[in-house]
Amino acid sequence: PSQGPDGVCGPCSEIYYLPPGSTKTVEIWNLVFTQFNRVGSPPNNLQPLPKKNIDTGMGLERCASTLQGVLSNFEIDILKPICQAAGDIVGVKYEYGAPEGRALRRIADHVRACSFALHEGCGPGPEKENYIVRLLLRRASMEGFLLGKHEPFLSQLVPVVADMMKHPYPEFGQTVESVQNAIREEEKQFLRVVETGIGRFQKLVHHAKKEGSLVISGDAAFDLHQTEGFLIELTESLAANEGLSVDMTRFLECKGQHKQASGRGAFANSVMSAGPLDALRQAGGTKFLGYENTQAEAEVVGIIANGQLASTFDQHGTQVAVVLNQSPFYGEAGGQVGDLGALIGHGIHFEVQDTQRDGELLVHIGLLKSGSLAVGTKVSAEVDVLRRAGVHRAHSATHILHHALRKYLGENATQRGSKVQQDELRFDFAHPKGLTQDELIRIEDEINSRIAEGAAVSTRLMPIAEARTLGAMALFGEKYPDNVRVVSMGEFSRELCGGTHLKNTGQVGLCRVIRDELVAAGVRRITCFTGPKALARIRATEELVKEASSLLKAPPDELSKKIESLQAELREARKELAKHTVASLADTALHLVAGAETINGVKLIVHDAAGCPRESLKDLIDRIREKAPSVVILLGLVVEDKVAFISCVSKDVLVSKGLNASDCVKTAAKVCGGGGGGRPEMAEAGGKDPAKIAEALLAGAAYCRGKLGA
Repeated sequence: PSQGPDGVCGPCSEIYYLPPGSTKTVEIWNLVFTQFNRVGSPPNNLQPLPKKNIDTGMGLERCASTLQGVLSNFEIDILKPICQAAGDIVGVKYEYGAPEGRALRRIADHVRACSFALHEGCGPGPEKENYIVRLLLRRASMEGFLLGKHEPFLSQLVPVVADMMKHPYPEFGQTVESVQNAIREEEKQFLRVVETGIGRFQKLVHHAKKEGSLVISGDAAFDLHQTEGFLIELTESLAANEGLSVDMTRFLECKGQHKQASGRGAFANSVMSAGPLDALRQAGGTKFLGYENTQAEAEVVGIIANGQLASTFDQHGTQVAVVLNQSPFYGEAGGQVGDLGALIGHGIHFEVQDTQRDGELLVHIGLLKSGSLAVGTKVSAEVDVLRRAGVHRAHSATHILHHALRKYLGENATQRGSKVQQDELRFDFAHPKGLTQDELIRIEDEINSRIAEGAAVSTRLMPIAEARTLGAMALFGEKYPDNVRVVSMGEFSRELCGGTHLKNTGQVGLCRVIRDELVAAGVRRITCFTGPKALARIRATEELVKEASSLLKAPPDELSKKIESLQAELREARKELAKHTVASLADTALHLVAGAETINGVKLIVHDAAGCPRESLKDLIDRIREKAPSVVILLGLVVEDKVAFISCVSKDVLVSKGLNASDCVKTAAKVCGGGGGGRPEMAEAGGKDPAKIAEALLAGAAYCRGKLGA
């Protein structure tokens, strides 16, 4: 065990099964006899642990595959039917060794996992466990999309999952419908993302080929992923179909840079999961002093640099993690962000850019600005008090908001997550529909009423059973010890909470509800600003009203009337424009018929209708048909970065030549990466690449000429 990453380790036993007739073994059991802490490179890098243990794990479904005599756990009696059902729904027969087999297995596995998550109340969303559910559903939907299934289908598998699992989990059958609804809505949302993203993807392909490159840049792929939610796996698959690849090295660099800029970041994630923390846990935790203090004297007990424990550190400008014996810094937990600040010593200045919690350890992440650090160094740990005060305002306002939601929306408006930062909070809660303007006003009024009340904020440690008896609300998804900290505000709010707060609600000052939005099926999110940020928002709104008043030349209290008047004027102007459009269409039709190509007595009109309103294309076709009874028409138009095609074939041509309007538009749209269809005499289609409209119209014209016998 001397080889490998730093952390706890030991010798292990692994149990394998070799199926009859197979050369591939299946690991069904593993036991690790944990007895060392591995630090640094061998030799002499194994330090005995004070407490040894055995870590064991057995794969239940792998054992089932062994007992049932099949080669994979996906072939056992409760999983294979789900794979087969996935194939039936997608339209591909499931066979274990077939090329499509892996994709169908992913679909089955992901839908089963998400069905149970939704059954337990964890739906798709943007953060933590909710994001995992969203990612699994989107990857399953992507697999179906790549197999040719371009409409929602995953929800159809939920009854199959329920049937396969009904003996061990009979209660799952009670939530099948709600689980299906949640999955269906998430898949619809993802397919809209795909529809939007494919247009941008086609532009990336066009750009790469224009530049003579076989690689889509990692920056462009990440931008598509970040702004559109377009899965990188989908980008890779579609690129391969075009004979291109994606610069994944650069994509991962961009992803890492984004994490570091927007959240705890790649470095913090690596520190929080690295082996060195295991050794520090053995030595004990960090005493948290932050409920009463924002400054404290402390001693460095651990340094994590470059993924390893270090006894000293003197690199300036390189991120490093520092653990102290005691600290006033709050580590990110319960939705509240970690504290910022500095560690100051003799010639030492360490900028704390984030604070994370790992069990009893507080990990201070940041940059050494001057001096050097060593285990045993004495420092003054100083929290950024202005930022902490803003976090206090937002956190206490979060509790008041929770109270207001339950008061006006009912007891079922329970918390599903939160994010508390300096004078800004996001609060996710269970609710089936959007809030009305009246509800939002009442909720905001209740919050500010409780702020004006100046109710005392108190904390008390008590057994969790007592806290629940008193009606203290728990944070969704959090785990609590036997003794918990209860935060009370007056007589109206009592919650289990380990975060930091104000002394009384009046210190919040002001709270403004900024928005209410849907984040997952049955889950809403309210965003609020507090204190100075709320005041700044009010002033910004006032400035916007003043600017609008100046531009519209109307006092603020008459703006709505002025806007209504302008809208009426706009409607009249559009009516006048429509009259002129009719006259213009007649002139355009006359011009097109006069210049049309005639083939065996049939006029062929193929035209880029740039400048013509999308809704007027059919009117233009009617004008042309009035002047040319035996005609084939194909019109194309770029509308908002997409291409619209419409074709019309007169009945005599349809009968005598076999020329079909549906085939005509399909031929053109295919060139632009789209499709469509309709009736033989009239059809419409869409394309995704406006740059190819001329090429598409030429392809449509060639199809028509061939049918007309040119």
